[in-house]
Amino acid sequence: MITFVVITIRVIRMESKRQLQVAELIKRNFGTVLQEKGIYIFGEAFVTITAVKLTPDLSMAKLYFSIFNTEDKNEVILLMRKNMHTLKQALVTRIRKHVRRIPDLAFFEDETLDEMYKLNKLFDRLNKGEEE
Repeated sequence: MITFVVITIRVIRMESKRQLQVAELIKRNFGTVLQEKGIYIFGEAFVTITAVKLTPDLSMAKLYFSIFNTEDKNEVILLMRKNMHTLKQALVTRIRKHVRRIPDLAFFEDETLDEMYKLNKLFDRLNKGEEE
C-alpha cells in the first residue's frame, strides 16, 4: 500500500520597513484629510482610517475605514470613491516631499469592529442564558 502525502506551503510575505513607513505616513495624513474634507463629501458620518496595506512596489495602497453615525456605510464608501480625485489631491499636497511616487488608492470598509460588536452581543446573550 502506497500513501501519498500532499504538503502545501503558504508563503507569507512580511511587509518591508519602507512599506510600513509609507503606510503609516498615508494613514496619518489621510486621517487629517478626512477631518478637513470629509464633512463636505459624506456629511455627518464618522469615518476613521484603521489600516493601510501597500503593495511591495508601493504603487497601490488599500485603505480600510471604520464608518459610524450613518445607516448606509456603502454609500459613504461610494461617495469617497466618487470624490477620489479631491481626496488624493489633498493627500498629495501633504506627502509629496516624502515619497517619490504617490500610490493609487483603493477604499474598503473595515468590518472588524462590527464583527466584534456582534460577537460581544452573542457572548452577552450566552452569559445571560447561563445565569438563568
